[in-house]
Amino acid sequence: MSLTHIDEKGNAKMVDVSEKQMTKREAIAVGKISMKLETLDMIIEGNTPKGDVLATARIAGIMGAKKTYELIPMCHNIPIDSVKVELKPNRAEKAIEITAIAKCTYKTGIEVEALTAVSIAALTIYDMCKAVDRGMVIGDITLVKKTGGKSGTFEK
Repeated sequence: MSLTHIDEKGNAKMVDVSEKQMTKREAIAVGKISMKLETLDMIIEGNTPKGDVLATARIAGIMGAKKTYELIPMCHNIPIDSVKVELKPNRAEKAIEITAIAKCTYKTGIEVEALTAVSIAALTIYDMCKAVDRGMVIGDITLVKKTGGKSGTFEK
């Protein structure tokens, strides 16, 4: 397998997708942010100093997906059809589980947009709660499924 973002001289380049076929694509990414149980309870109860953490993180994740091409140098500006961000508090793990589902019909994938949505949602939770818990840990961000395109379906 060759790297598609490197030219024959080893320079970074944007992949030319002009000859590729448009296909329906979907990507699902997950991640989590771990914290003190007291912090999680504050989020669940809506008692954090900066307001509704889950609603804000959901919106931030969607916005992040839409801005991915501005953040990742070789990422294409693709027409995103849908981004859904789900945030599920998990008291047993003292964490918020984050899932992003992104969809498009285009010539290149939407995996990085789904991963960005998860990352930005987690960073937003951190930002909104850092005054009460600086020890939060963001992690386990991964692509769990992608469909569409020449390479077909990937499932972890």
